[in-house]
Amino acid sequence: MTQTGQAAVERVFREEYGRLIASLVRRFGDIDIAEEAASEALVTALEKWPESGVPPNPGGWLTTTAGNRAIDRLRREKLRDKKHQAAFMDHDDTPHTPTGPVEDDRLRLLFTCCHPALASEARVALTLRLLGGLTVPEIAQAFLVPETTMGQRITRAKKKIAAAKVPYRVPEAADLPERLGGVLTVLFLVFNEGYLASGDGDPVRAELTGEAIRLARILHQLLPDEPEVTGLLAMLVLTEARREARVRNGQLVPLGEQDRAGWDHALIAEGHDLVRECLAINRPGRYQMLAAINAVHTDAPSAADTDWSQVVALYDQLTRLDASPIVALNRAVAVAELDGPSVGLALVDRLPLEGYHAWHATRADLLRRLGRTVEAKEAYDAAMAATQNSAEIAYLGRKRGELV
Repeated sequence: MTQTGQAAVERVFREEYGRLIASLVRRFGDIDIAEEAASEALVTALEKWPESGVPPNPGGWLTTTAGNRAIDRLRREKLRDKKHQAAFMDHDDTPHTPTGPVEDDRLRLLFTCCHPALASEARVALTLRLLGGLTVPEIAQAFLVPETTMGQRITRAKKKIAAAKVPYRVPEAADLPERLGGVLTVLFLVFNEGYLASGDGDPVRAELTGEAIRLARILHQLLPDEPEVTGLLAMLVLTEARREARVRNGQLVPLGEQDRAGWDHALIAEGHDLVRECLAINRPGRYQMLAAINAVHTDAPSAADTDWSQVVALYDQLTRLDASPIVALNRAVAVAELDGPSVGLALVDRLPLEGYHAWHATRADLLRRLGRTVEAKEAYDAAMAATQNSAEIAYLGRKRGELV
């Protein structure tokens, strides 16, 4: 098989992974069986599709093939208890028993992985693996921890789900609010991985951003009076509105250089309406603040018209809700636009983010603006070394090359 053919199959597999795993977990009630069957289906696709071509419904093909592989495994292991009886049916058109207030396999998987029995970081990591199809190295990079540490967290989380007999369902409406924190965090991180992929494949993964938005819309329908749900959805659609303008000729295009005519103005209008919903409820939260910041950016007709004083004020409010170094880094970028690069650099240099590519990229830009060329080149080199995203590397390399 050519590398191009293998990449095409793997791309389809990643696009379908969350739907495939969720369907298999519902059917067989076991995460390990689902993952193993999905992997075997991928191997079969890599063998057959280059000759026969990608089927018209690749997701359905993968689901059927993975289901057959799971049945074969269960037969070999003679697991014939009631839990797995349905697995031995070659075909079953009977609708499954309702398992919560909505009928969506992926949303059920999301709430299963975000069960309170699991530690917070384990919930997020497991869901990114199962729902988003992210690799362990990609998840480790998102959390800024070693790959082995992340692998252990995911393994422990799966064992905990099995041992605690965590139900595969969306909680009843009364129980939803207490489970929301982990769910919203997961959707935020899944979207971020799609918007700027950490691996060395496609620089932008629209299937992940689309899936995060789809699930956020369902949550908003379920919980229309939860302002953080509304805020998350607003932030996602406002950010998604800029996606098509974010990569050009294989290079990342920063916000200030984007062609705003290429933004999706229908999504921007939707996002602004959602922000106004949050303001009417008047219970500020992290995602609402992020949405408001995005609203300011998307309201400006040009980069020069951005109201940076308002952006900084919103980051000040966000810092009181979330004092993380990532928030502080983004605030420093806004401060640099308002008060100058030297003030921004002083804030950036205090942050413990030496392993984060965006920290190095921000320093590189500020040092460039200050005329500190040698230091800027070093910072660009460090930023390129800390990311695998091809579009980002191309952009950083171009900016470094412009230095004399």
